[in-house]
Parts: sequence; C-alpha cells; structure tokens
Amino acid sequence: MLRMVRRGSAAVVAVCMVTACGPSTAHNADRSAGETIPSTARATGSATATKPASPEVPATGGAGYSAALSARLLAADSVPPGFAVDIAAVMAADAGDRRSDVGVSCSDSMIPLLSAARLTGTPSAMAAATISYDADPDGWGWVGTEVLRTYADDGARRAMTDLRTFIGRCPTVVVSSGAGVGDRYRFAVAPGPRLGDDSVHVSCRTFGSEPLEWDSIVIRTGTTLVAVKEQGNQPGGDRYLTQLAEAALRRFQATGS
Repeated sequence: MLRMVRRGSAAVVAVCMVTACGPSTAHNADRSAGETIPSTARATGSATATKPASPEVPATGGAGYSAALSARLLAADSVPPGFAVDIAAVMAADAGDRRSDVGVSCSDSMIPLLSAARLTGTPSAMAAATISYDADPDGWGWVGTEVLRTYADDGARRAMTDLRTFIGRCPTVVVSSGAGVGDRYRFAVAPGPRLGDDSVHVSCRTFGSEPLEWDSIVIRTGTTLVAVKEQGNQPGGDRYLTQLAEAALRRFQATGS
C-alpha cells in the first residue's frame, strides 16, 4: 500500500513540475522550473505493457516552441517497452544571462539551475516531453522529462560550463520556504557515459521528509543540448537514466537533416 501511495506521489510531483501547477508543494524551488506542459501527463503501461502509439506533435505552441524540434524527441519506437512519451507545447524560459561568476547566493532559488531543470542562456528553440513508466516490478512508477534546446550562438557550450560551475559553488542547498522546509539538496557531477561532444551526469539527492532523486544527464551535440531528467524518483531510479539519454541522443541524431 505504501508503495502505491509513493508511486502516486511521484507522478503528482512530475505533473506539477511539467504543468507549473503552482507553489505550496514540497521541493517548490525545483518545481519552479516548469519545464513542460504536456497534453496528457499520465503514466501508462503494465508489467506486460507494449510500446504506446507514437505521440502526436502539436502543430503550434507557446513561446520558444518548435514543432520541427519536437519531432526529434524520443518516440514510441525509440524508448524501451513500457515507457510512454507525451510531447509538450508550452515550456518555461531558461535563466537567460544569469552568470555563474556573480556571487550568486546558494539559496533554494538556485535549485532549478543546479539540477539542470533550467539552464543559463536563451535557446532559439525548445522542445520537451514527459517520459513515464508504470511497469516497475518494485511498484514505483518512474517519471522523467526530455528537453531539447538549440542555440543560435555558443550558448550550449556556455550553459554546460555554467552548470558545472554552479554545482562546484553550491554542492548543498537547504530549502528555506514552502512545504519542503528543512529538506537538504545535495548536488554533484557524477560518473556517467561520455556522449556527444560533451556530457555531464548531474547527481541531485534530497534528504529530509523523504529521500528522492532528481538526476539529469545533459549532452551537448553541436549547438544543441539534449537533457533527460528524472523527476523525484525513489533512490535507484537513475538506472533508467543512461539508457534513455543514449536513446534520446540516437533519436536526435537520426532525425537530423
């Protein structure tokens, strides 16, 4: 029963993050990233699930949305069995010109940047999707996101540099507001696969009311960043992260012109 409750909680966390459903929730600083707004953010599948139908790419969306870039996100034929992909039409802006060398305080407002839920710079186009899996034999549904960011300049390289600098400066942050007060976030650049022109595995752990993982793998390929992030999953949930990041890079490269 407890596993079922926790699984539902993880799904609610992910939906809140991708729909920007507002404050007054635990780990509010991270959820403020609001990366995507999916059309139907729900997990599908079972222990014997087959791949769902390919998600439809919305023809139009909000500021920064690109239907052409969205078509290069993970799809049914590029994810393992049991995973569902839900493409978004709206996503929050990144952090713009907020530099890593301007004495930024290591407060909980930094958590979206430290965890790679947001990045510095302004992409010329973005695409995003919710990735969900509800066939875990341990009874814990896995939820994550994929975000593609393309830049007209050297923004992808700068964003990767800033991300590493931020983590080096602020390896620990204590939440000071919201329902998750007192929860401690710990960040590190963790061992991970070498992908694309550059890649980084961001380890993010919360310690407080409930231990959760928010790991990310961010890959630079040319002037594009391919990021896959798990959204508040049970410890050990990052076992899906590498295979999804590798699949996301393959899909992006295979769908290029």
